[in-house]
Amino acid sequence: MKHSPAEILREYGPFPGVERIHGVSFDGENVWFASGDRLNAFDPQSGQTLRSIDVAAHAGTAFDGRHFFQLANDRIQKIDPDTGAVLSTIPAPGGGRDSGLTWAEGTLWVGQYRERKIHQIDPETGKILRSIESSRFVTGVTWVDGELWHGTWEGDESDLRRVDPKTGKLLERLDLPDGMTVSGLESDGGDRLFCGSTSTPVVRAVRRPK
Repeated sequence: MKHSPAEILREYGPFPGVERIHGVSFDGENVWFASGDRLNAFDPQSGQTLRSIDVAAHAGTAFDGRHFFQLANDRIQKIDPDTGAVLSTIPAPGGGRDSGLTWAEGTLWVGQYRERKIHQIDPETGKILRSIESSRFVTGVTWVDGELWHGTWEGDESDLRRVDPKTGKLLERLDLPDGMTVSGLESDGGDRLFCGSTSTPVVRAVRRPK
């Protein structure tokens, strides 16, 4: 198992009117984050806030290339990014105890915080297709280049973990400084992992090891 300190490349925010970050996603150009009652976008190059969508946004956020998927209490909403309209909803597997959310392989992957699990679910029905167990509380979840990463937060310690998507075995760990929390997690498809925070309203970019 590889183990190293997380290399923080940049910190975005704090964002006006935002108390904490609940979920993070990336649409190929901009970073989006959930802040309770809206989804917000910013430019990762300039850090400038671009727009927001008024929608319930209580935990993880995902983007499938056309639509956003957003955890809102005990359901997952499918959202039109242009109009902000909620097109459909499915039940969340944790019934409101869900955390991270990402899109991969034509399905949604949902973190369950205190249950220390990640579920792969059908995006049309919410049916659980398979489950992976973690040894720590699960926050954000993301896929990149066939790698499954998830954030953890337990006590005053947080880290980012690459795990085997079939067995959940820990393959690599990046430790964040003490007191630095991880809520949402998303990859830009390259060498950056964007991490939300609940202790301060910021998003951090962490280098993904080669």
